[in-house]
Amino acid sequence: MSQASQRATVTAALIVKNEEKNLKACLESLASWADEIVLLDSGSSDATEEIARQYTSHFYTKDNWEGFGLQRQAAQAYVNTDYVFWIDADEVVTPELKSSIIEALTTQAPKTAYSVNRKSWVFGRFITHSGWYPDRVTRLYRVDEGGYSDDLVHEKVILKEDVATLPLSGDMTHYTYDNLHHYLVKSASYAKLSADQKQKRGKTTSLSSASLHAFACFVKMYLVKRGFLDGKQGFLLAVLSAHSTFVKYADLWVRQQADRPDSN
Repeated sequence: MSQASQRATVTAALIVKNEEKNLKACLESLASWADEIVLLDSGSSDATEEIARQYTSHFYTKDNWEGFGLQRQAAQAYVNTDYVFWIDADEVVTPELKSSIIEALTTQAPKTAYSVNRKSWVFGRFITHSGWYPDRVTRLYRVDEGGYSDDLVHEKVILKEDVATLPLSGDMTHYTYDNLHHYLVKSASYAKLSADQKQKRGKTTSLSSASLHAFACFVKMYLVKRGFLDGKQGFLLAVLSAHSTFVKYADLWVRQQADRPDSN
């Protein structure tokens, strides 16, 4: 790992599980500039740990899964540098983004966090519309000025009130789905977590509401966000996203129904 004395130090942090396919490319894009790399694993059964240890000794395990937010909080507890840069195993830092990160660490603007723009490769092409691009997410901040929410899914970075967020230049390439089966499995997992979270917060819904949310999702992605400009992949993503939206609300509705008669 390199460490330039003229700039602030930074740890690239990841939470991982069974990421042997993606991890090497991700870590290669970090190795030349991140002062440390921290990985928190949630119970991998593949070569994730073996690959990770080629790049860092900071590999830890927390397999009592409590949701994405708490997992990220646990990972940040291992960070000992000035800044933390968050990245997922299916993401790769491009050279332009790397230069922008180094510039931010050199400038060290006070009370400032930074967002990155993800560009996703899905089903054979980069998606540049559909509400998927630009896709800005806060990923770089001082360790003592921010952290993740405790949401089960769709966790967010929470910054201190006086911290501003500026955009970094350059994209982060996101290889989000390997194939349709991967999408469906990942989507089902996220839908369940979303329903879990809503149920925990006392939310209820109806099938008509689920249908309306799904229809609105399709219209927004394909028409309002011009998903039709992403070709056949844009249409497929709009349909799949509408389906995923319906499922997460339908799951919550199903939980409101009566138990089977012999359950008592």
